[in-house]
Amino acid sequence: MTGTDERPTALRPTRQRIAITAALRESVDFQSAQEVHDAVRQSGEKVGLATVYRTLQAMADSGEVDVRHSPAGEATYRRCSTSHHHHLVCRSCGRTVEITGSAVERWAHAVADEHGFTDVAHTVELVGLCADCSAAKAGN
Repeated sequence: MTGTDERPTALRPTRQRIAITAALRESVDFQSAQEVHDAVRQSGEKVGLATVYRTLQAMADSGEVDVRHSPAGEATYRRCSTSHHHHLVCRSCGRTVEITGSAVERWAHAVADEHGFTDVAHTVELVGLCADCSAAKAGN
């Protein structure tokens, strides 16, 4: 998520957007457009995959969802808290934890100040192995 604390005005609540929002709300993990599409269809809604892609992109653009890219470059989406935060992501299973921290904020502002930048936004994503994946790796 970027350095702003406020999200833009919500998008028009169409039937498709409501179904996609519900599917995102049901998962704690980032999901691909295909996974969201599958979840929407399993709920009984009829929404085309192209509509899911467009809606997710619009929701990301408006700040309603966070987007991150997998190592392969695939965009994945998640409804996160509305406050400014960053993500800690397991590089093996994709488990994601929202993190907040003033140390990151202080560092970003100090670097910007040092170079004379103003009105700076930032995105921080920490990547590592979660406890379960670390344990599985150690057991092999």
